[in-house]
This record gives sequence, structure tokens and C-alpha cells, in this order.
Amino acid sequence: MLPQNLEESIEQAQAATKAALEAGHRRVTAEFIYPELRFMGIAQQFLPVFAEYGMGLRVFFSDTGAAALAKRDWPEAEFKISDMGSSRSPIIDKIQPEDQIYVAVEPSAVEVEQIEKLCLNADDRPVVLLMPKLEDAAIVGIGYAARQLRDRFISTLVTAYYIKPLSDEVIIYRCFPGEWQVWQAKDGGEYEVVAELSHKPLGDELDRILSGGDDAVDAPVTPAGMFAGLQRFMRTLSR
Repeated sequence: MLPQNLEESIEQAQAATKAALEAGHRRVTAEFIYPELRFMGIAQQFLPVFAEYGMGLRVFFSDTGAAALAKRDWPEAEFKISDMGSSRSPIIDKIQPEDQIYVAVEPSAVEVEQIEKLCLNADDRPVVLLMPKLEDAAIVGIGYAARQLRDRFISTLVTAYYIKPLSDEVIIYRCFPGEWQVWQAKDGGEYEVVAELSHKPLGDELDRILSGGDDAVDAPVTPAGMFAGLQRFMRTLSR
């Protein structure tokens, strides 16, 4: 079911991420696709799900400034905080034998090569990408290079949690181990699932679903007010 507020959404993401890791997946994403959200607040609420790892958890931020801000604002953090590195200070130099799990907060297309190196050098240790901005990473470069990037790395990521409103009437949602779902507002002010798929719906396929070209599924209905409340909550958090 769609979450009623941001707190519930984060709880869903925590549970879905744990479920994906317990299922044996080692490259996992948890995504809240809202431009108004501030990643630091989301990370602060999400990271306690890994409290059991203690100092075995290493959290990466995109640059030294964000990492310094996290260290300042979270003086009681019982995990390690690092930046994702650069060509002069690669991320693999920050990997330590005692690390047990990695979380990269809001990595973008700019950091995709560093994140790939992290995944390749993490061995069997899990890597969780929280609020990644990799949807445009496949277009970095031209032609063959972009396809290589997608096929080599981005396609290896498993989406544990994903929620994205495409408009006030359409929401793309996944909560592992559930399928990908398309929710659409119907007459009467309610959202209902109109499709469930094993993969993320995109492009023409999504257009067909929303136009009624694919059969709707027998799935739960959520009052529209719930999701509207979630949007308001997110806007409040971002202030």
C-alpha cells in the first residue's frame, strides 16, 4: 500500500532494504523521487536500520563538504562517515577491512564511476544507494559508452524501494519483495493499482498502461487524501 506520510515511507524503505539484503542482493537502491526532499534529513531517519553494524557501517556522501556537514550535525553517530572521493582520492582507498556494509547517500551521475568501483571492491559486503540520482547516468557519454555503463553497472542494481509521482494522478511504486506497481487516480478521488510488473515501467509501456491498453490488476485501493498528505509532509520537511 502507498504510505500515508513520509515517516511511513521511510519505514517501508527500511523494511524493503532489509528484505532485499536478506534475500542475498548486494547492490540495493532505496529511492524517494521528490525534488523538494533534502537528502540529509532522509538519511538521518533511514540509517538507524543499520544500527546493528555499529562502526562496521560506512556512510558515503558525495563530497567532502556534505561529509563534514554530516559529521557536524551527527556528533553522536556510531558509524563512519566518508566522502565518495575523486580522481585524486579514489573511493577504494577509503574501503577498510573492518567495514561490513556501505551506504552511499544521493550519488549522482557524476559519482557513478566511483560507486561502481565501490561495488566492485566491496567483495561480498552490501552496498546500499540511498536516494541515488542515477536515472540520467545511462546518457553520460555518447552511444556505445552509455550503453556499456548501463549494461555493466546500473543494470546490476536491485531496487528495494521506489516511489515517484509522475503527476497528481500517477505514482510509480515498488516495495521489495513486491512487484513494480503503477497507481492511478480514479473517479471518486481514490488511487488504485492499474498494473503490476516484474520490471520498472517506462516509455511506451507506461503509456499503454495509463491509456488502458493493459488489463488492470485486482489490487488495493488507496484514498487520494493519503498521498496528498505525503506530498504536504515532504514539502514541510524540505523547508
